[in-house]
Amino acid sequence: MSDVKSVLFVGVGGQGTILASKILTIGLIEHGYDVKMSEVHGMSQRGGSVSTQVRFGKKVYSPIIGEGSADILVSFEEMEAARYARFLKKDGKMVVNTTQIPSLPVLSGACQYPQGILEELKKHVPVRDLDATKIATDLGNPKSANVVLLGALIEALGLHDIDWKGIIAKTVKPAFVDINLKAFDAGMAAARQ
Repeated sequence: MSDVKSVLFVGVGGQGTILASKILTIGLIEHGYDVKMSEVHGMSQRGGSVSTQVRFGKKVYSPIIGEGSADILVSFEEMEAARYARFLKKDGKMVVNTTQIPSLPVLSGACQYPQGILEELKKHVPVRDLDATKIATDLGNPKSANVVLLGALIEALGLHDIDWKGIIAKTVKPAFVDINLKAFDAGMAAARQ
């Protein structure tokens, strides 16, 4: 049985999925794991879907997470959680930001944003849902929602023995270190509730 863990980050362009996966990757490498990371940008700069795959363990041969093989999915937006749910293992779990970002077809009135996404997902997999955007906004910067979700992920994975705050401090721009450290703590606390 493989010791490799697979984490799939999904969201909409501009939400910071790549930064969150970069912080995770740096921390895992510094802790001695073999890590592979892959990014798919797509139309991310136009509000389209973006995903990042991080795999870690003693020896990782590929960065690619196939359908049915992710241990945990971190979704920065509700609909993206539904879109990528098929990538989870049968015993996988999700961390989901309850923020809803309407796509262009929804904004144009061509269709409606699907309702009941979280309720449906919870019928099939363990879901830790939190309003990471509100938590980050309440802390003073809605753009730190990605680090709120990173904190929730770290709590869900039980990776407490890595100096995440030190890694955040050297990865984000100096002006945003304090807010991101608060966001990380808030995400960990939210995942424990």
